[in-house]
Parts: sequence; C-alpha cells; structure tokens
Amino acid sequence: MTEPRQQALAYVQQHEDDFLAALGELIAIPSISTDPQHRKDVRRAAEWLADRLRALGAQQVVLFEEGVHPLVYGELRAEREDAPTVLIYGHYDVQPAEPLEPWHTPPFQLVRHEDRLYGRGVADMKGQVMAALAAVEAVRAAGQPVHFKFLFEGEEEIGSPGVARVLQAHRDAFAASFCLNPDAGMHDRDMPSITYSLRGLAYFELWIHGPAHDLHSGLYGGAIHNPAQALAEILAGMHDEHGRVTLPGFYDLVRPLSPEERRRLAQVPFDEEAFLEQAGAPALWGEPEYSVYERITARPTLEVNGLLSGFTGEGSKTVIPARAMAKISMRLVADQTPEAAAVSLRRYLEQRVPPTVRWELIEMVGAPPAYVDLDAPQVQALAQALQTVWQREPLYVRSGGTIPIVAELQRIGVPSVLTGFALPDANAHGPNENLHLPTWLKGIRALVHFFYNLENEPWK
Repeated sequence: MTEPRQQALAYVQQHEDDFLAALGELIAIPSISTDPQHRKDVRRAAEWLADRLRALGAQQVVLFEEGVHPLVYGELRAEREDAPTVLIYGHYDVQPAEPLEPWHTPPFQLVRHEDRLYGRGVADMKGQVMAALAAVEAVRAAGQPVHFKFLFEGEEEIGSPGVARVLQAHRDAFAASFCLNPDAGMHDRDMPSITYSLRGLAYFELWIHGPAHDLHSGLYGGAIHNPAQALAEILAGMHDEHGRVTLPGFYDLVRPLSPEERRRLAQVPFDEEAFLEQAGAPALWGEPEYSVYERITARPTLEVNGLLSGFTGEGSKTVIPARAMAKISMRLVADQTPEAAAVSLRRYLEQRVPPTVRWELIEMVGAPPAYVDLDAPQVQALAQALQTVWQREPLYVRSGGTIPIVAELQRIGVPSVLTGFALPDANAHGPNENLHLPTWLKGIRALVHFFYNLENEPWK
C-alpha cells in the first residue's frame, strides 16, 4: 500500500468526529426543495457546501442559478496534469419531514443512537455527499491523485428542472473522465454494490373527453359513452393477461438480457416472499418468463398512477362525467427513449380510442435509461476499492428507479459510476431516516482507495 494512501486512511480515522460534526451542520439545514417557505434554507445549504469546498482549497467555486435552486460547482486540481478528472455528484435538497409524529428524534438534528445516525437527508443524500467530501479531504491532505470537480444540486427531489440547462450552458466546466454518483445505495451492510443500470421514465396525463358537461345518468345513460368507462376500457387493453404491454412497438428498442447478465442478476439475493409481504399484495403478477427481480429492474413497465373522474364525494350523485383522466408512467430500459415511448402510446390511442369520445395526451416528464459499461476503468477501480474494504466482491445490481442526472451527464459525454452506503432499511423519504454508521465509515475508506486506484487505470 502506497504511503499517501496509508496517510489518507489514517487521516480518515483521526477525523471521524470532525466528519460527523460537519454532517450534523448540514443535516440541521432544512433544505426542503419542494416547499417555497424553505427557499432560503435551500440556498443556505448551497452556500454551506460552497464554503466547504473553499475550505478544501477548491478553485472557481460557483453557484449556478439557471434552475429553481442553486447548483454548486467547484474544482480541485491535482499536481499531475494528466491525471483523470472525477466529477463528484450529490444533491443537498431533502424531502419534507412530515408526518412528524412517527419521528423518534428531531428530523433536522443529527442524532446518534447505537450504530445508527438519524435525521432527514442523512441517507438521501447528505450523508453520501459528506462521505465523498471526507474522502476528498483525506486524499487532499495526503497527496491528491486525481483532479476533482463537484456538482451539488438542490433540485433532485423536485425532478432536477434546472440541471439540464446548467449542463448544456456550461459543458466545458463539467467535462470529466467520469462522474462518481454515490446516490445508489447498498444491497446489505455486508454486500457493497455497484449499480450499473437505471431505468428511465416517461410520464403522461391521458384525458378522455365526452359530453360538454356532466349529464344526468337517468336521462342520458345508455346513449352517451361514459368517459370514465371508456378510459377504463382503454387502460385495461394496455396489458395482456401475462402482464406484457400491448402498445405497438413498445418493446422494439429494448436491449435483450444476455444469458450472462441473467446469471449475474440471479446471484443478487432477493427474497420474493419477503418482497410480497412488504408490498402487502395478495399475489405476485407480471411476465412469467422473467424473475421478479428482473421484472422490477431490467424490464420496461407501464403503470397507472392515478385516476380522476366524476363525483367522488360522500353520498350519491348520478352523473355521466364530462371527462376522465389517468396519470400513466413508463419505466424504460436500455435502449428505449421517452420519445419512442410517447410515439408508442399515441399509436395505441389512435387505434383504440372509440369515436364516441375524444382524447388528449400530455407529455409531462421524461428521462432516458442509463447503462454503465462494467469494463470501464472507473468501475474496475471502484470494484477493487470496495473489495479491499469489505473483503468480498461487490454485487453488480440494476435499479428499477430513475436518477435523471445520470442521463443528463451522458448527454454531454460524461459516464457515471454509481454506488452508495445507505442501506435498504434507511427509511429514505420516510420518518426516522437513518444511516448505518459503521457502513458509512467503511464507505469513506473505500472512496479513499478508489481515488488512489484510479492512478493505476489506463486513461486515454
């Protein structure tokens, strides 16, 4: 083990209390991005991070203002000019803490109880941001092996509306060999993980319009097609009896799962009975030729997220509603695109909506899927680092969710490597959000190893 690496690891051990104190300061700022009343708090968190970067010696620390909340940027140059550049991503905004009653501790106060840290954002993802900054601080003190750039946004929890504009307007500033994104989490405290695939998203509102206004069902029922019924019929036809999506061309761009990848996914521990119990559903459902884990991570889906129509208050009101609405989301896999998904849905509606009603489709949110090359040098360096600390090979996992920044960075030519140190029971977004302290400290040490491992990888 090289001397700078040893010095950096020793620095981490000596400064654990300092890192916890800094995390506590950041947790104490209620940076709730969705609440306008906390807009000043979100900015305060951005300025806190900017000051932290300056204290590390970062140059060109800037707050970009193209979005709703500031995006924090900074650079830390290494002595070796030809060293790779690591762009470290994080978000400093958090979800609201409500409901407050189930919390055992004040949500915006970092509280340690046994081996857990509690507080809103400690897992998602202020704790991950501070783990990365702690590792940077350690290698900075011992001998910095790579160039660092930083991208900390305050809009992730509201869909990152300004990030794309910032990245496109400042492409040169964010150019990097790759991005380290520690927002993906771990499968288990003893199973370090690298996430290599994220599903994309396409989100729509579908409106079905019928009569000009609500009608008396006794006078018009049986002669006017009810938009609620028409919508139900249209939605019911979007899947077959096996759970496959019936939209024309929906699967045309889907990258097939290779036998090797299916073998790798089968190695990920997954308890179907526990999954079903957690869901509280009576039975599993979906494409029978795929495992449940494959269905929720590696297959595209179409879901109805909400329905609205007619009278839904107490008592009775006999009407034929004038219109009905469904919110529809699609989770996309490589190599699907939100644009192609929208075309597929429109083709289906053109074929299936009867002439007795009119339809309107509103395209709301779209994010392409992301897929990481497992042979990339940054992935190999991270795998080696995780194995060094946990003494076991990392799991390579897919995520069924979407992290929009990954696709946005892909657009400007910056690939990502995804890991993280929050556990499945972290209660992210929920009451008593928590972080397993021993795992977090291991994660800091793993990132130190990762940064030094990058010195040995071949870079173009």
